[in-house]
Amino acid sequence: MKDLLSVHDYLFAQSDIGDWEGEEEFVTERYNELIHHAWECLDDDLSCERIDEIINGIWEQLRGDTALLDAEHEELMDWVEHYVDSAQDEQM
Repeated sequence: MKDLLSVHDYLFAQSDIGDWEGEEEFVTERYNELIHHAWECLDDDLSCERIDEIINGIWEQLRGDTALLDAEHEELMDWVEHYVDSAQDEQM
């Protein structure tokens, strides 16, 4: 069902990200990179509802977390892969 959705529906604008003490542009770019990566990791046959839950869950896990500022790029990408894989396994 992934083909019924678009990754662009889940991306944040800088105004959506909230207050990050002057780092809003960086956090927005980094978060959107994570969403693109998560999108690539999602199974094509997941339901639209499950995709919504998984993608929205990334923000729920990371909002307000300094990891978006402090963690290495590869660490965050690995975390996203693990999160998506675990979330997909829960459905089965």
